[in-house]
Amino acid sequence: MSQIITTDNHNKHIDSAFDLQNLAKIADVKIKDLKLDDNPNLLVFPRDLHQYGDKISESNIISLQGDQISTGNIMGFVGLGDTQLDIKSRFAQDDGRDYFLHYMLQKVFSINLFDIKHTSNQEQIFDFLLYLFPYYLKKALAQGLFKKYRTFEHNDANIRGVIDVSRHIRQNIPFRGTVAYNTRTHSYDNEITQLIRHTIEFIKTKSSGSVVLNNDLETRQCVSQIVAATPTYKPTLRDKIIGQNHRPVRHPYFSAYTMLQSLCIKILRHESIKFGNEKDKVYGILFDGAWLWEEYLATFLKDFMHPQNRTGKGRKHLFTDNSGYCYPDFYNNEIVLDAKYKGYTDWSKVQGDDLYQVITYMHILNLQRGGFIVPKETANLTPKNLNGVGGTMNIYGMTVNHEANSFLDYAKAMKNEETVTETTWKIL
Repeated sequence: MSQIITTDNHNKHIDSAFDLQNLAKIADVKIKDLKLDDNPNLLVFPRDLHQYGDKISESNIISLQGDQISTGNIMGFVGLGDTQLDIKSRFAQDDGRDYFLHYMLQKVFSINLFDIKHTSNQEQIFDFLLYLFPYYLKKALAQGLFKKYRTFEHNDANIRGVIDVSRHIRQNIPFRGTVAYNTRTHSYDNEITQLIRHTIEFIKTKSSGSVVLNNDLETRQCVSQIVAATPTYKPTLRDKIIGQNHRPVRHPYFSAYTMLQSLCIKILRHESIKFGNEKDKVYGILFDGAWLWEEYLATFLKDFMHPQNRTGKGRKHLFTDNSGYCYPDFYNNEIVLDAKYKGYTDWSKVQGDDLYQVITYMHILNLQRGGFIVPKETANLTPKNLNGVGGTMNIYGMTVNHEANSFLDYAKAMKNEETVTETTWKIL
């Protein structure tokens, strides 16, 4: 297994012709064209690629020119064959500990982490999967406990279903007063809930399991629901249950279970996400930095409206007849802010489309202040004044590259930074 380590928004020279051959198969390929259903060992977040305004589905994992790969905002682990690429955040510490990525994940997916040890690449992949489990468990159970028709076998004198003739002859001849029959009814105890139950029991055996499953009251309630719904759970049936879940859930009322089902299988078979068993399949777990950065900011910028593309909440119409609309990332009565994970360290780095977008937001919202929120790499810049109807724009940075001896120290530094940032932007 060849492991290549790089960071987001970075160029890296690749020496191995073998690795270049493997990476070429995923280079310059849009995420939407990777056909995630055909590559079940590849998890990409956010999963609903088309629901977000940054056109995540149009992003490449990497680009390749000659013997040099270039990364964008995508972070995580991806591989094909015996080549695995580890894309850390550009704010990872010198020793490789990627506290910033882990911190955003724990905030966005509402999981409290006490420490991040310097573990192997494979262990980190498994850790990421565990972080995601409570989030998708809660999303699924918000739609209700999964139920489906199941066939139950009976053999008694109280016939309530269809007689099973062959089983009746086999079990009740000579006649002993009972009849073999089958009933078909809705049940919460099925292969989907059993799969979730096996995942819960598996997570309990891990060192961080108690933290994951006892993260908050809602998670504990969800776990209790699954346990109560699966009275026939048996540890020895795990392989059988996994086999029964080879087809994704395709139920209009339980759409959130599709992702949870996939995640459970990844956790229970986490060996397959570390090492691709099929030669031409892409495997790994990837996070879009632009989406993650925006969702992270939304966890503490409570005084800002944060529009949601999926529901239409907070969107603004472009015209007075309510036709056309846009989704500013964050806005209040004073300022509109566009979250950018890109390395906007000075005005020369700002892309024209992004600039025009914020100017449009300012005009539509009738605001005199606008700008970009970026992870800070340099000091805040000097504001720029707009021509025409006027207005002021700036690039606002939030310090994220704190040097820390432990994840706990890093988390404390980030919480303090969040307080300072929220207070500063509240009075802008």
